[in-house]
Amino acid sequence: MTEFDIIVIGGGSAGSAVAGRLSEDGKRTVCLIEAGGNNDNFLVKTPGMMPFLLKNANWRFDTVPQKGLNGRIGYQPRGRGLGGSSAINAMVYIRGNKWDYDNWAAMGCAGWSYDDVLPYFKKSEGNVRFKDSGGDNYHGGDGPLAVSDQKWPNPGSIAFVKAAENLQMPILDDFNGAKQEGMGIYQVTQKDGERWSAARAYVEPGRNRENLDIRTKSLVEKLIVKDGRVTGVQIKRRFGSETINARGAVILSAGAFGSPHILQLSGIGPAEHLKEKSLDLVLDKPQVGENLKDHIDFVSGYETESRELIGDSLEGTIRMGKAIIEHRMKRTGIMTTPYAEAGGFWSSDPDVPAPDIQYHFVPAMLEDHGREKVKGHGFSCHACVLRPYSKGTVRLNSNDPAAPPALDPNFLDDDRDIATLRKGVRHMQRIMEAPPLTDFKPTNRHPIDMSDDAALDSLIRQRADTVYHPVGTCRMGGDDDAVVDARLKFKGLDGLYIADASIMPEIVSGNTNAPSIMIGERAADFIKADLA
Repeated sequence: MTEFDIIVIGGGSAGSAVAGRLSEDGKRTVCLIEAGGNNDNFLVKTPGMMPFLLKNANWRFDTVPQKGLNGRIGYQPRGRGLGGSSAINAMVYIRGNKWDYDNWAAMGCAGWSYDDVLPYFKKSEGNVRFKDSGGDNYHGGDGPLAVSDQKWPNPGSIAFVKAAENLQMPILDDFNGAKQEGMGIYQVTQKDGERWSAARAYVEPGRNRENLDIRTKSLVEKLIVKDGRVTGVQIKRRFGSETINARGAVILSAGAFGSPHILQLSGIGPAEHLKEKSLDLVLDKPQVGENLKDHIDFVSGYETESRELIGDSLEGTIRMGKAIIEHRMKRTGIMTTPYAEAGGFWSSDPDVPAPDIQYHFVPAMLEDHGREKVKGHGFSCHACVLRPYSKGTVRLNSNDPAAPPALDPNFLDDDRDIATLRKGVRHMQRIMEAPPLTDFKPTNRHPIDMSDDAALDSLIRQRADTVYHPVGTCRMGGDDDAVVDARLKFKGLDGLYIADASIMPEIVSGNTNAPSIMIGERAADFIKADLA
């Protein structure tokens, strides 16, 4: 078929939800276009194989040199294939804070308050704690996205939580309920010991639907626009280009990097920039690719005498080898680890409206996004700034659709961000050097005088990078400059919607997978109503 009612571009967290929901009642034909493959393999499904996914066929993007990071080039991996980044992430199930969504509504995004979005979080969620009851005021028990408790956390992760408790910090077993601030073991998007990506939740159950056409390994080259309406998509598949037409709508769900990139390749974006890249202007839309926000993140690292932590040694290799066999046979044991097993939320100042620092504790030593091998055993902890002020951009490197975009998160451009991160890192060190973590006999791999602002700032600029939560590049808003309106319709062209993290007017205070799925759920309902 070359014509469908709806085309969905991108099979990631939001796109999977959109395609799955729009095809489930059989009333409309849906074509899901994904640049990568099916992601139906052992590496993706086994949670503990996550470090090896770096070698998978993912988007391994780099940033432009970051002046706030001493001119370093940052790393921006994104998922490629069905499930998108939910097929390579740490599976942490976090929605953000109630304040985030109420703030969106206050910014002019009518219908996006916490009370508006909560039903969609619950609709998407199949939380193991509520599988018999169907849910409670905050959670769903029978939604497609499986959410599980961790059954085999590392002793180091348990010690991290106990260390926080010993420092009089609140301990939580639910970061998505009435309260967010505190420390604990995270819930994860897993089911029966396997990763549960957005594709497994929404796309795979509909794979045999006659009205759902899933086209993988199909690179979108541009949107087709006729008389002010997006009518289809030009894709590169196998050995040539082909056009697929949409009778009803095209939904762009290619992510915070991919969606603005595709728009700009289609001649939709900042006019001057498109002219520089020798592209014909279809619509001057200056905000396409603007407003990029991401959680700047600092990772501390400690080597331990204890070998209970995950590590590179003969003993550690044998343990993991046995664990892989156990997982293949039973789907149990330590290979269910998300690595970011524990963590939580903390407020750096009593005046902040919601916690502004998040921690991810990893019972292993981590360097350069796991790309650098580190001998021995130890633990690490991430501290990220949840509501940064710095904004960046997504631009074209060239007009070749296969070329990566030019990514500039503009990290630490605003001095308030490093001031907040400084507080977060100091607070994190208190936990990392408190008992019972001290029982592992840790040694800080990057020791400095923590009371010295200049020394700490220097270390932050040497080591900080993304924690993989880019958003905002096709922002939603009630103003004329916004890229989409509150029903996710593109402003300036008919027949086009955007549904992914790019529409966030402000970054959420937490991991972005669950909010992206919520956005996909909402988009499906908007589109059903609009096309009825």
